[in-house]
Amino acid sequence: MLVAAAVCPCPPLLVSEVAAGAAPELDAARAACTDALGVLAAARPDRLVVVGPVDAPGPETYPEGSRGSFRGFGVDLDVRLGRAGAWDTGTERLLPYSLAVAAWLLARTGWSDAPVEGLGVGELLAPGDCARAGRQLVAGAGRLALLVMGDASACRTLKAPGYLDERAAPFDAEVGRALGAADLPALLALDSGLAQELKVSGRAPWQVLAGAAEGAGLGGSLLFEDAPYGVGYAVATWS
Repeated sequence: MLVAAAVCPCPPLLVSEVAAGAAPELDAARAACTDALGVLAAARPDRLVVVGPVDAPGPETYPEGSRGSFRGFGVDLDVRLGRAGAWDTGTERLLPYSLAVAAWLLARTGWSDAPVEGLGVGELLAPGDCARAGRQLVAGAGRLALLVMGDASACRTLKAPGYLDERAAPFDAEVGRALGAADLPALLALDSGLAQELKVSGRAPWQVLAGAAEGAGLGGSLLFEDAPYGVGYAVATWS
């Protein structure tokens, strides 16, 4: 059963080493993510699954010990998802950036409360398939926690990656409300086509969360919401 969830944004700039001199601009988001991970630890899960967007159709799994790197951003920084595991062979595929950011957050907070694995979901995966993937996660034995990575729209300002789109702010406001209220129907009703147009990376992971949370009776809390760099970021907890 799902006992807790944390929702965090996944820009590589969240990693302070990548952000370098701009790191203070996301200090509030990092602090909220730390608080959210504390809620996961307090739930005493038997396992933690990190869910994040990937370029491939997905879903694709990443076992504990999978490694990621931020060397593509000019930073000599590697991360690992949880503890070193059986896949620590040096030849496994690297974590996508969304899961690598999650691995950095977990290492930063000293996560050692439960085994960790990753699930990548394609940004074009249909809502029903996302919900089905979430239900499959909770079908396993034990107490499950989810760390769900994803950004809202990238079209909030003229300088945003997707330029200004007047539909972005209302979309993000509804996402923030739904995450803060643990509103499963609202998350499952998010328009995948509109989300793609607004360059929303979190739509599919949020819908995986909604599927996993069916029947769990969790309440939500929105810890952070802002749009630095014209991209919507939200941090929320469900417990």
